[in-house]
Amino acid sequence: MNARSAIELDIPEDEPRHDAVARAIALLVERRDDPPDLATLAAEAGLHPHHFQRVFSRWVGISPKRFAQYLRLDHARRLLSAPTSLLDAALDTGLSGPSRLHDLFVTCEAMTPGDWKARGAGLEIRWGLHSSPFGRCILGTTDRGVCWFSFVRGDEAAAVADFAGEWPGAELARDQDGTAAVVTRMFAPVANPTADTPPLPVLLRGTNFQVKVWEALLSIPPGRVASYGDVAAAIGRPSASRAVGGAVGSNPVSVLIPCHRVIRASGIIHNYRWGPTKKQALLAWEAGLTDAAAA
Repeated sequence: MNARSAIELDIPEDEPRHDAVARAIALLVERRDDPPDLATLAAEAGLHPHHFQRVFSRWVGISPKRFAQYLRLDHARRLLSAPTSLLDAALDTGLSGPSRLHDLFVTCEAMTPGDWKARGAGLEIRWGLHSSPFGRCILGTTDRGVCWFSFVRGDEAAAVADFAGEWPGAELARDQDGTAAVVTRMFAPVANPTADTPPLPVLLRGTNFQVKVWEALLSIPPGRVASYGDVAAAIGRPSASRAVGGAVGSNPVSVLIPCHRVIRASGIIHNYRWGPTKKQALLAWEAGLTDAAAA
C-alpha cells in the first residue's frame, strides 16, 4: 500500500494494552511535587490498589512510589552536574545488570544522500499501532532497521498520516505482530542480554548534521541527561546549540534515539514533541531502572 493510500486503523482485540499504567504515570507527572497515594493512583487506573501495585511494577519495572521519587526537578539538576565526558563514554554500562536498557542494543545506519532525497522510494515499511506504559505509539521498520517511532498525541489517524507523510515514496504494509515484538523489546523493564544478543538496527533519514547529533544522543547513558550545549560540544560544534535543538526535535526514531535525555542547562524539562509530561515520565523510568540495577 502506498503512503498516500488510506490506512486502516483497526486495533486487534487481543493486543495487550497498558492504558491503566499510562493514566497513572500521567497523574504522577502532573502531581510530581505532591505525589498521590497508592489508593488515588489505583482509582485513576480503575484497579484495586494491590492489583494496581503489581501491574505497575510489572510494566514499569519499579514501584509507583519509586517512580515518583525520580520525577522531581532536582533529580534532573543533579544528573546535569555529572561530567559531560559521559557523552564520550563507550556504551558498555550495565552489561551484567538485569535491566540493561534498549539503547545499548541499538546500532545506527544512515541513508545515502540519494536515498534521503528519494524519501523512501522503493522501500517497504512495515508498521503497527501499539500500546505502551507511556501511551499509544506507532512504529515503522524496514529490512535495514527501525525507521520510525513516535507516540500518538490525540487522533491516531493524524499520527499515522504524519508517519506516512515522511515516507511518500515508500510502500507501507500493516504488520502488527512484527512491530509488536520491537515495541515489547523497547519497553521491557527487565531483560537478560548476553554478549551474543544482536543489536537492534535503526535506519536514519536526515542530513549529515542531524545524523551526527542523533548518534551523539546514544552516548548519553540511560538514567542521565545532557544539555543542548553538551551535545553541541560533543560533536565538535560548541556554538551550535540552537541547531542541535532543531536536530533533537526532528528525531524520527524517538525513545530508541533518546532525544528525551536532552534538557536545558537550567534543568528545565521542555520542548518534547509529545509534551514535557511524556519526557519527564521517560526520564524517571530510566533513572529508576538504572539505579535499581546499580543497587
